[in-house]
Amino acid sequence: MIIDILLYIAAGAGVGLAIGLTGVGGGSLMTPLLILFGFPYNVAIGTDLLYASITKAGGVVSHHKQKSIEWRTVKMLALGSVPASVLTALVLSQVFTDSSDYEAILTRSLGVMLVLTASVILLNGRLKRTVPAKEPKPDSAANDSIIFLVGIFLGIFVTLSSVGAGAFCAAVLMVLYPHMPALRIVGTDIAHAVPLTLVAGLGHLFWLGNVDFMLLACLLVGSLPAIHLGTRLARNIPGRILQTVIATMLLGMGIKFAAF
Repeated sequence: MIIDILLYIAAGAGVGLAIGLTGVGGGSLMTPLLILFGFPYNVAIGTDLLYASITKAGGVVSHHKQKSIEWRTVKMLALGSVPASVLTALVLSQVFTDSSDYEAILTRSLGVMLVLTASVILLNGRLKRTVPAKEPKPDSAANDSIIFLVGIFLGIFVTLSSVGAGAFCAAVLMVLYPHMPALRIVGTDIAHAVPLTLVAGLGHLFWLGNVDFMLLACLLVGSLPAIHLGTRLARNIPGRILQTVIATMLLGMGIKFAAF
């Protein structure tokens, strides 16, 4: 038991360090790791969703103080994602009587979102280079319907996989708002990820019973200080190389899960 607890704390520290060094979201790393540890898919996903909401909450406060959050975009994303997340968890709880009945859905959703996230990380530099070097323009309301639909997509698939609220959402914002400063994209992405992962995690907790609180506590004990350390070390370590390595690993795992 003690060995297991130390292992989970170390896992939280490792993922937290990677988040601090590279900015890669915890869901894409933590969920596959927990599955490799032998946790059922549903428990790994449900626990990771609450883990993500807690670890990212501090980032919202920081970005709000820096005024680096586009709250209108957060609202449009949440209008789509939060109801979609609630409905997804509710459907799982009502249609299936046991977690094993919807394991295949979770597995393939996880695989698809890992592949999408890995592709986004690998293409991130190219996306940035295609943005014209012009002064930021006011965001057009014409993108609201697209943002709303993206929110619905994220609400469904983040609830099913715990992956996508970070890198994938940020890439969509980068495409739709090419003149938005990078810091504002990150702040907006995090501000939306917190309520989405919290609602999805609570859905897994209350309707599906997919949260392991001892595991959650161990992961937080390890990750919270490690994220802070990773952020400080990131100034001296080439994060782009680490991102590429992590993305390649995620791509391989994603293909494996999708083909399950």
